[in-house]
Amino acid sequence: MKDYKSEQIRNVVLLGHRGSGKTSVVEATLHYTKQTDRLGKTVDGTSAMDYDPEEIKRGMSIYTSLCPIEWKDCKINFIDTPGYNDFAGEQAAGVEVADNALIVVSAKDGVEPGTDKAWKEVAERKLPTIFFINKIDEEHTSFEKAYEDIRNTFGASVMPFEMPIMENEKVIGSVNILKNKAWYYNDPSAPKEVPANLADTVSMYHDQICEAVASTDDELMEKFFMGEPFTDAELLQGVRKGIRSGEIHPVYCGSAVKEIGIERLLDLVVEYLPTYAERGTVTAYDANNNPVQLMTSEEEKPSAFIFKTIADPFAGRISFMKVMSGVVTSDSQLYNANKEKTEKISQLFSLKGKYQIGVGKLFTGDIGAVVKLQVTETNDTLSAKELAVHYPEIKFPEAMLGMAAWPKTRADEDKFSQAIQRIMEEDKTCKLEHNVETHEQVLYGLGDQHVDVIKNKLSTKYKVEIDLTTPKVQYRETIRGKAEAQGKHKKQTGGAGQYGDVWVRFEPCDSEEMEFAVEVVGGAVPKQYYPAVEKGLRECMLEGPLAGYKMVGVKAVLYDGSYHPVDSKEVAFVAAAHLAYKAAMPKCKPVILEPIVEMQVTVPDEYTGTIIGDLTKRRGMIMGQEAEGKLTVINAEVPQSEVMVYSTELRAMTQGVGIYTQKFLRYDPAPANVQEKVIAEAKKAAEEKK
Repeated sequence: MKDYKSEQIRNVVLLGHRGSGKTSVVEATLHYTKQTDRLGKTVDGTSAMDYDPEEIKRGMSIYTSLCPIEWKDCKINFIDTPGYNDFAGEQAAGVEVADNALIVVSAKDGVEPGTDKAWKEVAERKLPTIFFINKIDEEHTSFEKAYEDIRNTFGASVMPFEMPIMENEKVIGSVNILKNKAWYYNDPSAPKEVPANLADTVSMYHDQICEAVASTDDELMEKFFMGEPFTDAELLQGVRKGIRSGEIHPVYCGSAVKEIGIERLLDLVVEYLPTYAERGTVTAYDANNNPVQLMTSEEEKPSAFIFKTIADPFAGRISFMKVMSGVVTSDSQLYNANKEKTEKISQLFSLKGKYQIGVGKLFTGDIGAVVKLQVTETNDTLSAKELAVHYPEIKFPEAMLGMAAWPKTRADEDKFSQAIQRIMEEDKTCKLEHNVETHEQVLYGLGDQHVDVIKNKLSTKYKVEIDLTTPKVQYRETIRGKAEAQGKHKKQTGGAGQYGDVWVRFEPCDSEEMEFAVEVVGGAVPKQYYPAVEKGLRECMLEGPLAGYKMVGVKAVLYDGSYHPVDSKEVAFVAAAHLAYKAAMPKCKPVILEPIVEMQVTVPDEYTGTIIGDLTKRRGMIMGQEAEGKLTVINAEVPQSEVMVYSTELRAMTQGVGIYTQKFLRYDPAPANVQEKVIAEAKKAAEEKK
């Protein structure tokens, strides 16, 4: 692969609903440009993009893949991302380094929840975007219906640049609306006149484009209102401006599996989509987080952002990078400002799915990879040392589904920590937390498919076997009443004895941790024993009287007691505090508190009633809802115990398209039936331990 300068490079991320054919579009560009000798398919293991065993097994994209296409002296870096919500972290990385977007829509299904999500992503980042209506060769499809669905959903900026010519429900050619000409597949040598039955529709679409083009320039606007036609050059320039400003979102169509429309799609990308270099400048930040403006050109000092990492057991760490400024060359040294270390750049690669193509340098805006960096991870920046800057980190979605992970053998226990650390280097949406209260290691993922992929990767790649169980809920215990009790510890064992005597009053308070106070008068308990009493009480607060959960909201007041001048010791007063706690707690009206989470559930409109009803059954309180396109966002407060595996259940209720976020809100008293169940489970667990 030859060198490409910044003005020759286009970075395009593919987005859309799962199953719309994003990977198929990329595979079609590879085959059409003769970079592969067959049209690859994920399900049969021939795909250049979906090559991981998990992707082949599941028949879908799990990871973001790169595919550089050389076309008309330009390089198009297609960034193929998964459409399934469980792998949204990979999509976030792909979107972060893209300069343009291609949203793939199924001609049969039209706008789907994944399309809505893709539009939201590109709108937030103001990425120039084009739509590709795929699968127009399939039965019971309609370009017009799919297009109208897109336009009605996303607005008048959406307009067709190409439409199919159909005959007996088969695609026999296409109409280029800008040029008002038709091309037939059986005679591609020269354009023909637009078929009479399509003339009115093509004219209407052409007027939509012209009106949008007119809005990009005052002179063109005047010419439009005068009824004068635009020249080809004016149309080209106006469309470029409109795409960059977001006033125009072209719609093209075709079939990836039949390679229909692929040539025109590549032409569209090269002709109309902007390069990264056109931005002129990019903002980085120095060590004090002060903004630094860098030119997006080869003349600037080099800097590169690491957006993805693969921890390969054989090749070592493979770091995906986008060159943000200057030129990155092999055998150079760059400074990692995040880690404050210098890294040697050995060999640079251009990645084509599973294939690595060695290159000597990467120019501004280009995307590639480097191997065997020592300390650099995803979200780090490499730059010239005199520059020493970093770029903003990718905001990855937060993992919601937690499962307790139990290594099967002692050998697996030893390897588990290191293996999961490697996986977390690759996957920033995967996390492992050690819960000191429940004594569980909780593995978090974006959903059941994501967690299953992690489990399988541990097994196949790192030879670590684990079992997964639903984690324990972190209940709390507190008191609703006030009581006092004596704790007297007296022990004589031949020599020196032990003596400690305390009176403690317990009452409710609003503190998360126990509040300790002293109201002793007359030296009944010497001051040197106050810390021992407090220590004993805090030890007790770790296990409540009902089910052994941590006590909160308790104030303990040491107000009386006695001591022995010889036998009193700290250990005796610690023991006395334990006795006072055990004696008083049953009289303080103890209760179980359950954690309440704040949830935001996003589902297609047709599932709104189902989800609201389900959340209500889970003892949830609906706090409100709002519309986002064809989606509804439901806000609710729900007991955490009711949504421990909600990710899996939500997908089942919404055919895999519902998503949610949750965060801890507060603790509330649990209903009586819930308290009884929690106490019974605690007793059962205690008996099993004996």
